[in-house]
Amino acid sequence: MATQQPLPAPTSMRLDSTNIQGDILSGLPKKTEIFYFFRITNDEDFRRRFRNFAPLVKSVDQVAKDRDEIQEHKRKDERLGTKPHLIPLVGVNIAFSHLGFKELKIDDTKLIDTAFLRGQRLDAANLGDKGTGSGDNFVPDWEPAFKEEIHGVILVAGDSHTSVNKQLWQIEEIFGDSIYKVTAVRGDARPGDLSAHEHFGYLDGVSNPAIIGFDKNPLPGPAPINPGNIIVGQEGDASKADRAPWMFDGSFLVFRYLFQKVPEFDDFVDKNALKVPGLTHKEGADLLGARLVGRWKSGAPIDLTPFQDDAELGGDPKRNNNFSFAAERDFQKLCPFASHIRKTFPRADFEEAGIPTESHRIMRRGIQFGPEVTRQEKKEKKTMHGRGLLFACYQSSITNSFQLLQQGWANNAAFPFTEKTPQVPGLDAIIGQGPGRQLSGIDPNNPATELVLTQDWVIPRGGEYFFSPSIKSLKDTIALSA
Repeated sequence: MATQQPLPAPTSMRLDSTNIQGDILSGLPKKTEIFYFFRITNDEDFRRRFRNFAPLVKSVDQVAKDRDEIQEHKRKDERLGTKPHLIPLVGVNIAFSHLGFKELKIDDTKLIDTAFLRGQRLDAANLGDKGTGSGDNFVPDWEPAFKEEIHGVILVAGDSHTSVNKQLWQIEEIFGDSIYKVTAVRGDARPGDLSAHEHFGYLDGVSNPAIIGFDKNPLPGPAPINPGNIIVGQEGDASKADRAPWMFDGSFLVFRYLFQKVPEFDDFVDKNALKVPGLTHKEGADLLGARLVGRWKSGAPIDLTPFQDDAELGGDPKRNNNFSFAAERDFQKLCPFASHIRKTFPRADFEEAGIPTESHRIMRRGIQFGPEVTRQEKKEKKTMHGRGLLFACYQSSITNSFQLLQQGWANNAAFPFTEKTPQVPGLDAIIGQGPGRQLSGIDPNNPATELVLTQDWVIPRGGEYFFSPSIKSLKDTIALSA
């Protein structure tokens, strides 16, 4: 049985929750969210107008109060026996690209992150995105808007389209023609019981790290990490000594516009259903899907329940992340090395070898987009409507976190490679990109058997790297003084 790893020794570390943008550590409460990508057309006018925008940006402290209000509202509905309904609530955050800081004439070189300073379009080939050309002339197969110059992104999240749209109209009025809208993409939580599940159907966002000095009662599972792995300038930030003061309490934001081929994924797991004695064809298909992801759709990790789903375990936050792959004495019997959750967070595969993992952690804040799969799509087993994930994550180093996870881990067929890896793992079954999409470990009774993945089910169609400054820096560095 997996056990919780020991917590770090007590620390006097404290984070200023009034100075950190709210989405980073708390996640803006949302049923819907718009990512509004813009280009600055007049830097001085933008910075003057920014004084009126800055008060709209919510901090971690303000988001905590919003969440308390939401919980009190739910308790009130329960006490009164009234039908649950959402309260009007909106949160705003903002982040800038390297080109945005350059346009504002703000020196960001001490952010010391080569991926950020180059931008995601120039990094697309390294990430494995499809495209044409090579080197700096590589053109990714992205939506046209994301091939344009993007200076920043405004996040507007809330309870409804009405609330979010109203807030966004106010923001556009504040900035006027000092900015140009490059594009905007909207995400929506999936309906009913599917909420918090990505479009393939698997519970998402389970394994975000707990932060020392912030999370008071961390859930059982991987040990909490130092805040500097997510927040620039804090304990654990390897480049802390080299940062400029205005960068402290900020965080790098990675955005990826990821489309998902759901009917094709469902068809693949059905056609390649594992043949295990005692399991029906449907159960064999569900088992294959779970081994590709590393979790059942309920969120239950296959490391704890390898051959059948356990919805009670999957829905229990005190248990569904409390595992480490340490019981893998039969190597890939329980969980394939190439399963998505093992590729992107190897846990004991690294820890037993004395390799630290906390500097590679990310804080995920994405949301789903697009309609549910239609009857026609299910019948023809073909995607006809765009859907997927507006992937967003925070970290104090893109090169050591997101970029490494995608390029060095997910796209690396040999990773993880330790003394207990008897077969080549293969690419990440879900997000791995590159030639030779095949992996071992899918058949629990014969881990050496390789499965060829016939196509990509996750298609990147755009993205950018940003930095989310602190509340103080928004007011003192971005905005012009009155």
